Amino acid sequence: MTQIHPTAQKGFSSAAELYQQVRPSYPQELTNWLKDQLQIQKNDIVVDLGAGTGKFIPYLQDVCSQVIAVEPVAEMLNQLQHHYPEVQTLQASSQNLPLATGTVDAVICAQSFHWFADLTSLQEIHRILKPAGHLGLIWNQRDIGVDWVKALADLIEPFEDNTPRYHRGQWREILTQQTLFHRENLQIFEQKHVGSVEQVVSKRLLSTSFIAAMPTHQQQQFKQQFEKIVQDYTGKSAQDLIEFPYVTYAYHWQKV
Repeated sequence: MTQIHPTAQKGFSSAAELYQQVRPSYPQELTNWLKDQLQIQKNDIVVDLGAGTGKFIPYLQDVCSQVIAVEPVAEMLNQLQHHYPEVQTLQASSQNLPLATGTVDAVICAQSFHWFADLTSLQEIHRILKPAGHLGLIWNQRDIGVDWVKALADLIEPFEDNTPRYHRGQWREILTQQTLFHRENLQIFEQKHVGSVEQVVSKRLLSTSFIAAMPTHQQQQFKQQFEKIVQDYTGKSAQDLIEFPYVTYAYHWQKV
């Protein structure tokens, strides 16, 4: 198996259960996006690549009956298998997919493509897709147009180091240099993750790969800082309900 990015390996293996508990779901409008834009039909075979703990599985199950979840981190895959025992799973790398050539109708990368945005992975995705098959790249991003969300982002950004991140945009470079896929469109959705400040803000941020890879005492310091920022901006304490705003980006590419 191709080596996993060390931050993903360490952070997601130690925080897999937390990831499953505190990460937001996705906008329900993505169900129609899968059907209308990616043209996924009931009997299609769809691969959820970099499936993590399976947060996107329910949306795929709404539109098709054959989902294959591919995830390299064993602890994340264990969470997925626990919550979705009916789903076929493969522990594999994006650079070496154990699937036959030209057998898959669509590949979805939800909150994952930035980890494996390289030509070898794109070639593998292209290989397993049927002619004119579809590739969907989806990200939930915290809405930094909201002042307290921006303050949280500013706090953690200096600690990212070389960790692949959607907002840094390196993943776009490989897509501008390839001829395997052409971009169809981008749709943008909004949603709010509702829960206690502790659950949907501080613990959710603790599930971020590079923070989850930190020592426990440092994570606890971050947790206190997150909750202080929310308190300062909104007046809400750790157990108060809050709406954490997200913007979801859904990119549609098609096999050439």
